[in-house]
Amino acid sequence: MNLKKIAVIGSGTMGRGIVHVCALGGFEVKMQDVSNDILAKALKIIEANMQKGVERGKVAPEAKDEALARIHCITDLQEAVMDADLVIEAVPEIVELKLEIFGKLDSYCPAHTIFATNTSAKSITEIAGTTKRPDRVIGLHFFNPVHMMKLVEIICALETSEETYEISAAACKQMGKETVKVNEYPGFVTTRINALIGNEAFLMLQEGLGTPEDIDKAIKLGLNHPMGPFEMVDLVGLDVRLNILEYLHETLGEKYKPSPLMVKYVKAGRLGRKVGKGVYDYTNK
Repeated sequence: MNLKKIAVIGSGTMGRGIVHVCALGGFEVKMQDVSNDILAKALKIIEANMQKGVERGKVAPEAKDEALARIHCITDLQEAVMDADLVIEAVPEIVELKLEIFGKLDSYCPAHTIFATNTSAKSITEIAGTTKRPDRVIGLHFFNPVHMMKLVEIICALETSEETYEISAAACKQMGKETVKVNEYPGFVTTRINALIGNEAFLMLQEGLGTPEDIDKAIKLGLNHPMGPFEMVDLVGLDVRLNILEYLHETLGEKYKPSPLMVKYVKAGRLGRKVGKGVYDYTNK
């Protein structure tokens, strides 16, 4: 299949990042969300990020203009996906919401359309079970910020076909991404490892082992991680990380039990950069 048209459902942090790399990769992209105001804000951020790429010499000015011309903002789900070759769902990690969306796609999309979810932990097999084409459902786990992070983790569900994998991998390559292929299991590869690191950092903080700054510094300089675990969780969102840990705790056992301190931060509304305060305070930065 010659994949040309992509629909991205959701224009939040991940959705707009996926739209960004799809458009720069040469695909026609429909970005769908519930309101024109939300879509306009997302498009403005995409344009600003592309402009930064131009200023850094990473993106040619004409490539930016051509990419932006390939992005179409649509509020109606059916209209957004009706002629798509690939649909990428990037809504919040609420499984009921994902199941509702995928349950509608069969009747909205052509028979050849591949359905992908950007979930970082949820069961793709369960999501595929709501459709009449489980062989054409796959996980495409992008990383934040999408336009800068090189990896896409491609997750094959129980009935994902090899053809679906190959088409999806080729699309990711066209977006300039490196890929790894994994079979579905809760948390896949990266989320399981990252969840353990972040949770252990909170347990250390809870025990008084060190300050967030020193724990982050130790991990960055001692283990050569580009970001410390607290910097990472503030970027991802503490509520998102807690949701993932609760799912992994439920499916994989006690070693994923969320730190009580993380739970306390979330209850206090300290969700990270997106609200101005998480482990660190960003209000004056």
